[in-house]
Amino acid sequence: MRLVHAFAGLACLALAAVAYAQSTAIPAPDAAPVQAAPLTEAPAHWGDAKAGQAKAAICAACHGLDGNAMQQNAPRIAGMPERYIADQLQLFKNGQRTTGLAAVMAPFASILSAQDMRNVGAWFASQKSGAGIADDSVIASGPNKGMKFYEVGERLFRGGDASRGIPACMACHGATGVGNPGPAYPALHGQDAAYVTRRLEEYRTGTTTYANPAHFNLMASVAKTLTDEEIHALSSYVQGLHARTAQ
Repeated sequence: MRLVHAFAGLACLALAAVAYAQSTAIPAPDAAPVQAAPLTEAPAHWGDAKAGQAKAAICAACHGLDGNAMQQNAPRIAGMPERYIADQLQLFKNGQRTTGLAAVMAPFASILSAQDMRNVGAWFASQKSGAGIADDSVIASGPNKGMKFYEVGERLFRGGDASRGIPACMACHGATGVGNPGPAYPALHGQDAAYVTRRLEEYRTGTTTYANPAHFNLMASVAKTLTDEEIHALSSYVQGLHARTAQ
């Protein structure tokens, strides 16, 4: 198991290094108020959560006042890294993100400046994410017969699959799925299973409209050999994953 974990970590770091090398984004600063310019528009300062709360009011209908989604098709964005949210809003605004509810998101994103996006990101990053329940039913047939459904996802999330070159999800998203604010990797803990399934299926296709597909390609390389059962099991596992309680 240690060898698998070591492989997973090294594999993800290698993939992340390639993605970073291909990216034109400027790394986020270590502390406010140093400037950062991860977006393609004007450079933006670190976000102001209070200002972001006012801008985020319009998001409540789908994402909830605190980012814990009210609709199944909308992702839970409470606790997401600020930079990740800002980057995704920019993709909606410039028309590069076209799947799912992009047609709904684009008009709202279009009225936001780069700084607005960082402010909205700061607000939702400051909120606490809830979590759902993982499916613990037993698989009746197939290669995973006898395992609980969520355990298939847990195995991939924590250990990956060295035989297929799949790194552990936690190598980039964290052991408790809290994400990574540096390279703007999203938080996964508590995310709605249906939403995670759709996103993994999109990555598995290997096709994207992103002008800079580095991060998409990173995920596509992970998802390309996942079976339907594995995708649904991973989705169920992260839905029931709780972030570690602060000490």
